[in-house]
Amino acid sequence: AADALRLPPWDAKIGLLSGGEKRRVALCRLLLSKPDMLLLDEPTNHLDAESVEWLEVFLQRFTGTVVAITHDRYFLDNAAEWILEMDRGRGIPWKGNYSTWLEQKGERLAQEQKSEEAHAKALKKELEWSRQNPKARQAKSKSRLARFEELSDMEYQKRNETQEIFIPVAERLGQQVFEFHNVSKSFGDRMLIDNLSFTVPPGAIVGIIGPNGAGKSTLFKLLAGKEQPDSGNVVIGSTVRAAFVDQHRDELANQKTVWEDISNGLDIINVGKFQMASRAYAGRFNFNGADQQKKVGTLSGGERGRLHLAKTLIAGGNVLMLDEPSNDLDVETLRALEDALLEFAGTVMVISHDRWFLD
Repeated sequence: AADALRLPPWDAKIGLLSGGEKRRVALCRLLLSKPDMLLLDEPTNHLDAESVEWLEVFLQRFTGTVVAITHDRYFLDNAAEWILEMDRGRGIPWKGNYSTWLEQKGERLAQEQKSEEAHAKALKKELEWSRQNPKARQAKSKSRLARFEELSDMEYQKRNETQEIFIPVAERLGQQVFEFHNVSKSFGDRMLIDNLSFTVPPGAIVGIIGPNGAGKSTLFKLLAGKEQPDSGNVVIGSTVRAAFVDQHRDELANQKTVWEDISNGLDIINVGKFQMASRAYAGRFNFNGADQQKKVGTLSGGERGRLHLAKTLIAGGNVLMLDEPSNDLDVETLRALEDALLEFAGTVMVISHDRWFLD
């Protein structure tokens, strides 16, 4: 189990471990305790692909009950037998894995669309009746008024999903983006990058994969100019304007509201080369109404992830550097991010263990 989850050395002090290493140690200890029920909150975060595959096999063989909150869609496909969807205050059970849920969900949404159209017609009809029949309202129509109020109450239960994420491009990207020429980098006796050469063309979306500790983040730092190679040459194009999304969410202002942290108190903000209303921009990341007044320090992991994306992407960039962008994001936001990246006019470099996201 320790090898499969790539735990640190046995004599490593827990207090000195990274957040990801602590999570892997905690998960290993939990699995070895042989419980009757496992409650797992984002268990695949900080696990590389091989570790996730090992966990999937472990859970398939586990004789007890498993309840897992996760955004990892391949994990859900391979390990889940039921899906419980939380939607507008209700829990909706679906028998099957993620792919089965997608099929059933599509059918349900089509039916829901028909119901909403019928509901809108009924609401309009009841509204016209209540306006035109004041005497009837008093005499014999309590049931119709109750029906009108019921229809009105249903209006707030619209779907609350991230429909679109907007990624502004700072300026046109030239033909030269990144080039590595025989680059090597080591830390102490540990060689992370050995005589590596590659070229990243404009418009490419490049997934960077590998086990934890393989040097993915070091590669990012070399691309960003934050680390220098021991040997070889890193060429960064003169037109490159990079925007970074890291996995730590450290730069968020916990004492501010969501709107204040995004807008700095401005009603109109610059988004790349454009201007737009700050509240509308926040809404693009599913922060609407009262959610914009939440204190950043009270946000969930997924909300912090959306806020971090909103803040990072606001300046615009023609090269996006994404380090585990899918960690803690809900599935709806992930789908919106995937669509936005496919439409993005620049180059994307993404470190991710999320296999569905990379596909």
